[in-house]
Amino acid sequence: MTTAAATTPGPEGKELPLRERKRLRTRRALVETALARYARDGFERTTLDDITDDVEISKRTFFRYFASKEDVALAPEKEFWAAFLDVLREAELTGPVLGVLHRALITSLERMGEEWERRFAESRRLVERTPALSAHSLQHCAETSDAVLALLSVRLGPLGPLIADDGGPAGPGADELRLRIALEITVAAFRCALHAWSTGPADAGRPELIALTDRAFAAVPGSLDLMARPAAND
Repeated sequence: MTTAAATTPGPEGKELPLRERKRLRTRRALVETALARYARDGFERTTLDDITDDVEISKRTFFRYFASKEDVALAPEKEFWAAFLDVLREAELTGPVLGVLHRALITSLERMGEEWERRFAESRRLVERTPALSAHSLQHCAETSDAVLALLSVRLGPLGPLIADDGGPAGPGADELRLRIALEITVAAFRCALHAWSTGPADAGRPELIALTDRAFAAVPGSLDLMARPAAND
């Protein structure tokens, strides 16, 4: 991703048409303006009129790009999950599914543009202190999980039946259940990393987020084996 003043490349490195470049500049201006307003004035106190007046567009034009105040605030996050889906479409799917998802997250983070990193950090800090945005983020994660499940179900094919304790098949839906659990673990691990990153040092960048993501995934096996023990005074 480039800055608004730079040439915007399209597929195969070709420059995008003027109309598309203007659309991208307007979209980027809306995101930048909204994030700055939310950080300065607060999400609840900022109105759509504030944002559209600053960018000098109408509300009708705003709704061509975003569905709501929440939508524009979470634009960097939604850009990331779209990139994640793109990575999964082209990735070599070998080995444990959890490892595939982990690698796809890291690859997606590495591919995002420099300006995206700053906007994403600003967006995540807003999410941490704004319940409405947190709920919207969780909803989008759920929608992305459904999209990932549909994609992997096609690309992976049959995973083989899950065997019940009596030696028989566990019944229909066993493969989908295992795949969804792997997805939920992936989302939980990444959200733990995001929370640590966005509530940590203000100058923490992409390398720190990648390291935190790796650390979260490394903790998964131990989390599954974690034993409950009564406290000494119980």
